[in-house]
Amino acid sequence: MTEEITRIEHSAPTRQFTVLLSPTRRGARLARLLATAHLGDWGLPTEPAVNVVAELAANAAVHGRVSGRGFRLDLMVHRDALLRIEVTDTRGERLPPAPGAVDVPAGDAESGRGLLIVEALADRWGIDVGTAPRKTVWAELDLVRADATGSRGSTTRWAVTRWPAMSKSL
Repeated sequence: MTEEITRIEHSAPTRQFTVLLSPTRRGARLARLLATAHLGDWGLPTEPAVNVVAELAANAAVHGRVSGRGFRLDLMVHRDALLRIEVTDTRGERLPPAPGAVDVPAGDAESGRGLLIVEALADRWGIDVGTAPRKTVWAELDLVRADATGSRGSTTRWAVTRWPAMSKSL
C-alpha cells in the first residue's frame, strides 16, 4: 500500500511577518502576543491561530532550545484564503511525531498535549527538515470571508473554516 501525500502549492504571501525570538518561556509568550497583534492588524481572526502559535512556540522553547540560538516565527497569508504558521528551531535532530502519529499522554501527565492541540485546531500541519541543524513545524488554517451583517455591501470580516471540538482525551 502506498501512502499518498498531498502538498498544497502556495503563491507568494499577500501578508507576511517574521521574527526571531529567544528560546525561552518569555520568547514563546512574545510569539503569541505578536501573532495576536499582527493577525488583529490584518483583520484576521486570532482564534484558533494564536493557540497554534502558542503551542508551536512553547515546543520550540522547550524541545528545540539550543543555547545562544533563537527560534523563528513566520506568519503568512496566501491569497486571503490561507494562514500558514511556521516555527523554526535549531534542533533538527529532535523531530516531533508526524501528523496522525501523536500519542495521547496519560490522563495525569502534565505535558505532551501541544501537538494534539495543533492537530485539532489546524486544517493541516507538518514538519519540514531544513538544512542542518534546522527544522520547521508548520500549521495551516483555511480562511473564508464572512459577511458581518448577512447582506451585500456590508463590512467583511474573516473567519476560520472550522473550529473542531476538542477531544475529551486531551
